[in-house]
Amino acid sequence: MSEEEKKDFGDKAEEAAKDFKEDVNKAFDPANPESGKTVAIVAHLTLIGWVIALIMNSSNKTELGSFYIRQTLGIGLLGLVLGLIPVINFIAWIFPLILWIVSLVGAINGNKKPVFLVGEYFQSWFKGL
Repeated sequence: MSEEEKKDFGDKAEEAAKDFKEDVNKAFDPANPESGKTVAIVAHLTLIGWVIALIMNSSNKTELGSFYIRQTLGIGLLGLVLGLIPVINFIAWIFPLILWIVSLVGAINGNKKPVFLVGEYFQSWFKGL
């Protein structure tokens, strides 16, 4: 590879990196309502998705993203606690599953609606997130 080809390749790579950075900034801009929606949906995708959403939201906090990060944390902890109760653990997964589905639908629609019975508690208990 000649020096000119190397320089051309480097210039193209640098331009692609700048374009990517602009796209990322646009996608996760707090002023962009779709940005919080992306974080909210990712927060519902397993524990790893929740951690990724938390990291994404920490750099560009959005109200919608923070709301659903708190909701999914609360739903996950509720499911864990209910699963530890010996008498009801075999049916206890149904309530958190229903809450998770309702929460996911709200995130997809971009609505900040707390889940039934416990959503308001999740918002106040985890307000630091």
